[in-house]
Amino acid sequence: QVQLVESGGGLVPAGGSLRLSCAASGGPCINYAIGWFRQAPGKEREFVAAIRWSGGSTYYADSVKRRFTISRDNAKNTVYLQMNSLRPEDTAVYYCAASRGSDYLTDFAFYDYWGQGTQVTVSS
Repeated sequence: QVQLVESGGGLVPAGGSLRLSCAASGGPCINYAIGWFRQAPGKEREFVAAIRWSGGSTYYADSVKRRFTISRDNAKNTVYLQMNSLRPEDTAVYYCAASRGSDYLTDFAFYDYWGQGTQVTVSS
């Protein structure tokens, strides 16, 4: 019964930064992994980053390593995705998702709950 709400998307110039938020409700996130995925028009849904809530282990797609940082705030039950050095190819709808302890954190099929998405547009 987890509900996820993304926020923080918008229009940003190339090289700029955005911080996305994923607020979880319906219960504590301690037993979940939270992931970020993105989907651009005409492209497959792509794994971006994930974090295991209890231990805080993080995982990143190669395309965003050293540019994006995923983190969590226990008190707020919120996961953040700090996106720096944004590129036009980062333009996509970004989705937050929750997985019930799956080992396959990079595969969207193993996530159980999804937010509605937030649009990120990076202009050239």
